[in-house]
Amino acid sequence: MKRILGAPRVGVGPVVLILALCVLAAAVSNKAFNASSFLPEALLARWTGPEHEGREVYDRRVQIVDAVGLAPGMTVADIGTGTGLFARLFARRVGPTGRVYATDISRWAVFKTAVLARAEHLGNVVGVVGDEDDAGLAAGSLDVAFVCDAYHHFDRPRPMLQSIYRALKPGGRVVLVDYDRVPGESEQWILDHVPARFDRPSVLKDFEEAGFRLVDEETFLDENYLLVFQRQ
Repeated sequence: MKRILGAPRVGVGPVVLILALCVLAAAVSNKAFNASSFLPEALLARWTGPEHEGREVYDRRVQIVDAVGLAPGMTVADIGTGTGLFARLFARRVGPTGRVYATDISRWAVFKTAVLARAEHLGNVVGVVGDEDDAGLAAGSLDVAFVCDAYHHFDRPRPMLQSIYRALKPGGRVVLVDYDRVPGESEQWILDHVPARFDRPSVLKDFEEAGFRLVDEETFLDENYLLVFQRQ
């Protein structure tokens, strides 16, 4: 498991890194912290860009978190964490006795998530940098794996699913949220954004072949589907 222990080795400006480290320093104090009052608005917007009204998974984030079915003390991975929106929400649900792994192939994405989580005094969030074919999680470590609007970006979905399968405890669950690509029904931008190889029937086949069984489906989303799989 490759955890984030310091600043990322990516091409970001020194001002951004200094501000990030200032946020981290403020977070370890005992003072209450509000990221929006500390970070410049433009920088915060860059860090949390997809977190905005009008994006379905953001508007329905509370319902989505409810559907994941977390309880205090559980261990969950937000795979393809991006801005860390759900990782931070999960951290509050599982509480201090639980753990959230925020994983991504982007070291910078994981670093931002770790910084924002620490700034919000969420000490149970662990940033993990994964690979295209491996989420970077220990075998049998997870109660739940969560993948939101990320599966259609996987370059090697089958080995990635195998790594998720290994990381789940027996009977563990995968909650998958992704765009529902249906030619003739979906909006054109979804058809353009999501490769045909990641339509719902193909995704269901991927999970079945990886050893998962579909056990539930939520219907409160319009652009996306929410499927719950269980490790067999």
